[in-house]
Amino acid sequence: MEVKPSPNGWIVLDKPRGLGSTQAVAAVKRVLRQGGYARTKVGHGGTLDPLAEGVLPIALGEATKLAGRMLDASKIYEFTIQFGDETDTLDTEGEVMATSQHRPPRAAVAAILDSFTGPIDQIPPAYSAIKLDGKRAYDRARAGEDVEMPTRRVTIHALELLGPVDATPLDSAFATTLGRPDPYDPAAPLELADSVTLRAHVSKGTYIRSLARDLAHALGTLGHVTYLRRIKAGPFHEDQAISLDKLDEIGKGAPLQDHLLPLEAGLDDIPALSLDPDSAQAVRQGRVLSGLPQSDGLYLARSGTMPVALIEITDGTAKVVRGFNYQDVAE
Repeated sequence: MEVKPSPNGWIVLDKPRGLGSTQAVAAVKRVLRQGGYARTKVGHGGTLDPLAEGVLPIALGEATKLAGRMLDASKIYEFTIQFGDETDTLDTEGEVMATSQHRPPRAAVAAILDSFTGPIDQIPPAYSAIKLDGKRAYDRARAGEDVEMPTRRVTIHALELLGPVDATPLDSAFATTLGRPDPYDPAAPLELADSVTLRAHVSKGTYIRSLARDLAHALGTLGHVTYLRRIKAGPFHEDQAISLDKLDEIGKGAPLQDHLLPLEAGLDDIPALSLDPDSAQAVRQGRVLSGLPQSDGLYLARSGTMPVALIEITDGTAKVVRGFNYQDVAE
């Protein structure tokens, strides 16, 4: 069987619960091998916990050079907090460490979201992949060590409560009406919530499990995450994601191109810059281009339709940030 060329680009996987990110990469490698493709470098664009599901960008070939940019990208998650129990892992996998009988009104949940929006200080879970003195925090926690996690600064770009009060103005006066029967009856009891589901748009380094813990504490109770789905990672959205079953079909002969996004899909916020053949060759050789009219910033240099490099332009001079090894058929 003729070996197919090594592909370049992105497969956006809808990662199921229970599958690790490294296992997902291994699954893509296996499928490419079964599909008859040449040996291909494969990497993921940001770890997704095994208990989480959703968007996991998988970089193939030259796109692996951009996987690091995905680590810096913002993410959007939907998650459910179950009130009452706090576990040591802050999710369903851990042991219950403390319990509270208090259940907050949905009105109270809606009312506190503004105070968790913007830059906040957060203590990551002890059961996380952060390294402390060269050792993963979760390895120390599983070994029974008392793990003290350092506080980090993260940004919550947006936080909303999904359900009946979604998109309702949350000024403090109006918040007291939320969760009561409609038409509003001030004498009616507020609806207490055993659980709530929220959507969060967050910066890199944000732990949703920690956010859930802190929200529960602010509401005078305890809680843990029972559902976590990433619906967007950088430029990649769940609408672009394929299931493991769809992925397996590629190994059985289904066209990879039906699901492969181009390398540029990971650079939707980077303007393109077209180069003539001589300039493209100079960039490939790592030489500096001068006298460019473009404003300062990062650009995707292309020759025809082929990506050549990420370049940084400063005062009309372009330097290569990351080169791509494509054969330029346009020339």
